Amino acid sequence: MLTSVRGLLAATLLAGCGLAATPALADETDAPGDITVTGSVSLVTDYRFRGLSYTDGDPAIQGSIQVNHSSGFYAGVWGSNLEDSAVYGNLETDFYAGWTGEVASGLTADVGITYYVYFNGNVGDANIFEPYASLSTTLGPVSAKVGMAYAWKQDSLGGDDNLYVYGELGAGIPGTPISLSTHLGYSSGALSPNLLTAKSTDGGFDYSVGASWAITKNLSASVSYVGVDGNSFDSFSNDAVVGSIKFSF
Repeated sequence: MLTSVRGLLAATLLAGCGLAATPALADETDAPGDITVTGSVSLVTDYRFRGLSYTDGDPAIQGSIQVNHSSGFYAGVWGSNLEDSAVYGNLETDFYAGWTGEVASGLTADVGITYYVYFNGNVGDANIFEPYASLSTTLGPVSAKVGMAYAWKQDSLGGDDNLYVYGELGAGIPGTPISLSTHLGYSSGALSPNLLTAKSTDGGFDYSVGASWAITKNLSASVSYVGVDGNSFDSFSNDAVVGSIKFSF
């Protein structure tokens, strides 16, 4: 298997000893009409992508803006600073577009594609296309979601592909502004945490357990415990507690 650019980033972080997410939809604004614009600005204590840190354990400022149509189609851009590296530079910008809507009673689908771009890195060798799809529903007081993202064979993945599948559960605590959430994901291919931490070529899991607090309609704070398979390296693949504060509009 050829070395992927994510692997090169891992090597860079490991040498110093020291994630795009599929970006989540922002809270909708109250603007009338078929088209609305939403967005957010966040400060996170560590940018973790599928369990691995891409800021060497340091804080990141992240932001997004999205255009939504009443038909369910949307497009947006999301960005974050990174730990500076020759491959990625110090900035990630994700362009994405898709459609979301109810496909059966109580069942919502979301399908689209993300283009991960690194403008001041080794542009062309680092950029990645990744389609995604998910289904979400509610089970009583619990929200549930299952999804997948598949990046076909690309030069930026060392000529390999990658499949990521995940499941999430969430629920609010009655009578409080506190919500709880869990996430479990599995990556197989060029972006496996086992491969990126030089443990094996097998696929690997990442997981998180967290809580969020809706301070106001637009302001929220959260904290999560994040873990991932593979060798544990400080500020890259070690388990960590990650906090964030987010303003949505």
